[in-house]
Amino acid sequence: MKFPLALLLLQIVFCNEGFAQNPFWEKIKNQPITLDLESGMENYTLEKLKFSILKSSQTLSALKLKDDTAFDYTPDELLGYRARDNFYHLGDINLTIRPQGDSSWSRFSSAQTRRNIKPLMTTGNILAVADMAPTLNDIPLQVIRSWEQDNGDLVLRFTITNITRKAYEIGALGIPMIFNNNMDWKSLDSAHADNVFFDPYIGKDAGYLQVNRLHGNGPSLLVLPQENAGFEAYRPLNDDPTPRSITFEGFHEWLIHSKALTQTAWKGVKQWNDPTSEVLDPGETKSYALKLVLAPSIREIEKELLTQGQPVAIGAPGYLIPQDNPAKLFIKYTQKVKRIDVYPTGSVSVKQLGSTSGKWLSYKVTGNKWGRSRLTITYEDERTQSIHYKVIKSEQRIVGDLGHFLTNEQWYDNPNDVFGRSPSVITYDYETKSHVTEHQNAWFAGLSDEAGAASWLAAIMKQLVQPDPQEINKLKEFAAQTMFGRIQHKEGRDKFGVVKSLFYYEPDSLPTGTYSDSINYETWGAWSKKEASDVGRSYNYPHVAAAHWVLYRLARNYSQLVTEETWQTYLERAFQTGVAMVEKAPHYAQFGQMEGSIFLFILMDLKKEGLLDQASKLEGLMKERALHWKTLNYPFGSEMPWDSTGQEEVYLWSRYFGFDQKAAVTLNAILAYVPAIPHWGYNGSARRYWDFVYGGKLARIERQLHHYGSALNAIPLLTAYRDNPADFYLLRVGHAGMMGALANVTQDGFAPGAFHSYPSTLANDGITGDYGSGFYGYAVNSGTYIIKHPEFGWLAFSGNLSETGGKIRVDITTASRARVFLAEQQLWVTLDAGQLKSLEYDPETTKVRLTLSASKESYAENTLLKIGQNSGYKVKGYKKNAQGYFVIPSEVKSVLLVKSN
Repeated sequence: MKFPLALLLLQIVFCNEGFAQNPFWEKIKNQPITLDLESGMENYTLEKLKFSILKSSQTLSALKLKDDTAFDYTPDELLGYRARDNFYHLGDINLTIRPQGDSSWSRFSSAQTRRNIKPLMTTGNILAVADMAPTLNDIPLQVIRSWEQDNGDLVLRFTITNITRKAYEIGALGIPMIFNNNMDWKSLDSAHADNVFFDPYIGKDAGYLQVNRLHGNGPSLLVLPQENAGFEAYRPLNDDPTPRSITFEGFHEWLIHSKALTQTAWKGVKQWNDPTSEVLDPGETKSYALKLVLAPSIREIEKELLTQGQPVAIGAPGYLIPQDNPAKLFIKYTQKVKRIDVYPTGSVSVKQLGSTSGKWLSYKVTGNKWGRSRLTITYEDERTQSIHYKVIKSEQRIVGDLGHFLTNEQWYDNPNDVFGRSPSVITYDYETKSHVTEHQNAWFAGLSDEAGAASWLAAIMKQLVQPDPQEINKLKEFAAQTMFGRIQHKEGRDKFGVVKSLFYYEPDSLPTGTYSDSINYETWGAWSKKEASDVGRSYNYPHVAAAHWVLYRLARNYSQLVTEETWQTYLERAFQTGVAMVEKAPHYAQFGQMEGSIFLFILMDLKKEGLLDQASKLEGLMKERALHWKTLNYPFGSEMPWDSTGQEEVYLWSRYFGFDQKAAVTLNAILAYVPAIPHWGYNGSARRYWDFVYGGKLARIERQLHHYGSALNAIPLLTAYRDNPADFYLLRVGHAGMMGALANVTQDGFAPGAFHSYPSTLANDGITGDYGSGFYGYAVNSGTYIIKHPEFGWLAFSGNLSETGGKIRVDITTASRARVFLAEQQLWVTLDAGQLKSLEYDPETTKVRLTLSASKESYAENTLLKIGQNSGYKVKGYKKNAQGYFVIPSEVKSVLLVKSN
């Protein structure tokens, strides 16, 4: 769901007036300053970093690159505002303790009541050191904090001593990670100059935090465990008063121990790692340290981790394991593996395969039981590393379950619906097992906007992947009766315009009882009929265009599935929807759209069908938009101050029109917020943290795991990979993002908007939300990728690979079984009808054999096969038709692909 215009205007006002005009900060100014800034700061220069600490608190006040001092990793522009109690800074600590044997915990925070610390004498590599007792409110333990250098890198250390005669248990120990992810009142240019994103690998002793600049260029700052500082949990610092918003996700802390939280705030929630605590006997001392280092680039994070002596894991294809498609895991560390524990027991099977020439240990990981699974690797030096998997059904079964759920449980058939929403696939509440037919936010129940259109969009996109006649029959009713004519105007002044919502709030104009008394309709989202009927929001148009396009594909490529209208009619409607978006919603159409890639697909099909006048008009309209983006440094604007959805369309059109520099800028920005991390929830998960507010049931600002942005951003990532097949990193994050569309689908086929990352929840959201935009990304982009990696050998992503006598065979396991990329030959095979069973490749002769499925399994009379332009392959014995297909009769079970002379 996007941002309402009224709130956007408010945001712009704040941007122009600055921090000082924000009512929150105006109020804060009346609070006493307790962090003494006037005493000044101490400045230090290391090999690659420059940093400053306040003399009064010895917390960090600046952290800069040695060769780029204009940029600061800390929220420096807010330092004066945040110089008060309860605001966290890098260098603070949170401790929850109790005397051993007691049942209740006591919490101490260096940020809660600011008092100047006691500086101590420095020695050796210690740059600054202090006793934190004054600012820890009479804590019964001694806490000494020191800033140190280690081979030119910065180390933050806390040394804790039990100075009492009792044993004390440390039940929670957290170090706030305060970096500048606050984009309040920033333009896109200033945000990309000033701000960062940070992502956690909650991997115990192998864990780390990566901090990337928004533009994705330059070094990546890594926070690593240096001593006794395993990354056990990741807590949002909601007790920091800095207001969270669509431009500020909030700060988080690195938790070394979390037992106390699992007994209180997180009680009953299964955490990523088992909670721990530490008992300090009288007189006992323990040191906890983190190190800050720089990796040369995002792609070189793992290389730097190895340089720093950290255990490194690389999953191929990743950490979502379909039950029919085992994964490989590669581990490298200086110490031998002592043991690998699996939790829950039997959830996955791990088999060692040997080691590579570069001394990476290789394992086969097979998914056995649906759900979350954790590997805990213990090394000979007793360091532990946790790797977080999720076992899912096969891609084919998940998509089948999804289609069934959408067109049955979510099917809404009520001819008396006063809002004209029947028949349809409507928003669904999984917790109450009910349709959402009214809501204080109109779009939830109104079949348009992301959280309203998402379910029917997913149901229709599913037919592109796995056509099902029964489901299609229902969806044809929806398209003919509800979508075209109600959601989209089919006549009159607003013909082809798309409304914001069919549901609206006007109790005086509708029968008594239409609206529930239990719902609060005194909100900005309770749109009137006039507002709900507005056609000026461009983001609603791609959903409808995609639906028309799928119906065109079904009518064109299958003779029996869609016959109510001609394929020409559906393609014309798709084309006209793209034109209407630009003409009827010009303000927002200047931005990249989620699912905006649909307009490129429509354009290519117009050209394929010889409809050159329509193609010329659509291409001209899209080029005007792309030329506008070409003038911008960071062309990722939207109705939001910052967004992660326009990049999909911006990249594809920039690439199409040859604006290579802008395409590169876009790709780098995507890589800044789509991490490669050994954790199914974060790996490939594009950053989004506000759509639980606009499309969720549990509404809060929170990092969403595999929101629709994951699969949408995978479109440019995998497109770029096919252009650059040596770039293994692009394949890893692109495939992970694509699979993110399936990550949270339940065993019975319900698809939520995203997974809640808060450790107090760690569960799916309870409503369908805006899921369908992500499934669109899977439907148009999923494929099997076959590569020969220089270190890891032959690998298949979404395929089962076997090697015999130097020849490669891959069984295709995607839901559609319709796309496969052989990286060594840059061979991209796609089927618009029919299915692939397997690909066999002989590297010596370069011949490729494709085994095809019987037509009755795919409802296709013929296999319609295309080969990308870069490979030089053709289908032996066949010629392309006028549309560029190799048309292969249904009785043919395999074809041979050979290089053209």
